[in-house]
Amino acid sequence: MLEARHLRVLRAVATTGSFSAAGRALGCTQPAVSQQIKALEASVGTPLLVRSGREMRLTEAGEALVRHAGGILAGLTAAEEEVAAIAGLRAGRVRLVSFPSGSSTLVPTALAALRAAHPGTRVFLEEAEPPKSVELLRQGDCDIALAFRYEGAPGGAEEWDDLVVRPLLTDRLVGLVPERHRLAGAESVGIGELAAEPWIAGCPRCRGQLVEVCESAGFTPRIDFATDDYPAVVGLVGAGLGVAVLPQLALEAVRPRHARVLTLEPAVRREIVALTLPDLAQVPAVAATLDQLAHATVR
Repeated sequence: MLEARHLRVLRAVATTGSFSAAGRALGCTQPAVSQQIKALEASVGTPLLVRSGREMRLTEAGEALVRHAGGILAGLTAAEEEVAAIAGLRAGRVRLVSFPSGSSTLVPTALAALRAAHPGTRVFLEEAEPPKSVELLRQGDCDIALAFRYEGAPGGAEEWDDLVVRPLLTDRLVGLVPERHRLAGAESVGIGELAAEPWIAGCPRCRGQLVEVCESAGFTPRIDFATDDYPAVVGLVGAGLGVAVLPQLALEAVRPRHARVLTLEPAVRREIVALTLPDLAQVPAVAATLDQLAHATVR
């Protein structure tokens, strides 16, 4: 019979690449990790790791078990949380992963309301952009992932078809140009009008979307700077070093000094959602957090 503690140890070894590193990550000794792996191999009746000198790799059986471990551990966590809430032992714990512009706008409002309504619920926040945030959710390393996808992007609904999807809002991209730019006085700008400009790009997913939109308008953007930090993007544009497109949500937390915000034509939108696993959606603390995230989008 599989034990959760053995699965956690196997995942840690697979992630860190060694017994000693796994022990440090789990707060136990290297011999304890080795014993747990031996017990797990005895339980399943086949080797899970191949050791060659200092190197270590998973066998085919080990790869299969690690692949399923995230879902198994998430299911166990869901059961523990729901039982604890029903029994009145504790209000709950939620591990939330969000992209930066969500962390600075939607998350503070949602968590403040959650604390007021359920002061015993603890929320732990970590930042990651999709698809990394979605990967963390599927691996059982978080309970809710705040994520986004662009309208018309490859994958569509199938990208999250194994998850519970809570739509939050539709966020439109806007253009950003220096205040002395030739188009600074316009209300809107066509993406093709910026074809000859140097560009400042954002996160990898946003960067890919920018390239697709520009190429659909007949040009490839010359990206001089790339940064995940939205204040840095605004600062670079304000200094006259290029133009950018940003999610409107990002500008709610950043004052665009020395830059002008323009409506982008044709419209480019991204759908912002909260994601969780089906088992976790039944956990009271997770459900309450999802509700507050939805309420936080009401403007």
